[in-house]
Amino acid sequence: MLREHPEEPILIRVSTPRDDRATDLHPTDLGVPADPSTPADESVTHPPVLPDTTDPAPVPTQPPASHVKLKPTRISGTWVAVIIAIFVLIFLLVFILQNLAGVTIHFLGGAFTLPLGVALLFAAIGGALLVALVGAARIMQLRRQTKRALR
Repeated sequence: MLREHPEEPILIRVSTPRDDRATDLHPTDLGVPADPSTPADESVTHPPVLPDTTDPAPVPTQPPASHVKLKPTRISGTWVAVIIAIFVLIFLLVFILQNLAGVTIHFLGGAFTLPLGVALLFAAIGGALLVALVGAARIMQLRRQTKRALR
């Protein structure tokens, strides 16, 4: 590696361990000859140059494994849904068992006798299916509009 200006002296940056002041020193101040062909003056004693012992910038560390937040997975979401579904089914079962009184349901010219809890469960299932059917139709409509817009 060649220097751009070989006539200029080489300066070495040194910082002391006591403080962070940096000083520019000429190599002859350290007992190094300015010209490599001339030997260093042995009679000149210089204090030893100690390495920089100041603390470097703190290195960010990984948090302990106990504090790492994991991203939820599809399996964990499925387990949450299963647990919620179990609780809902338990509540429905309790509701049905507490409403076993028979009622007559008249629908489309027919008459059915069912326990009240079961009749209300069928009504709720019918309502949920109707909402799902309307939602699915709207999703299909939006998909068709998107495909047309992309063409």
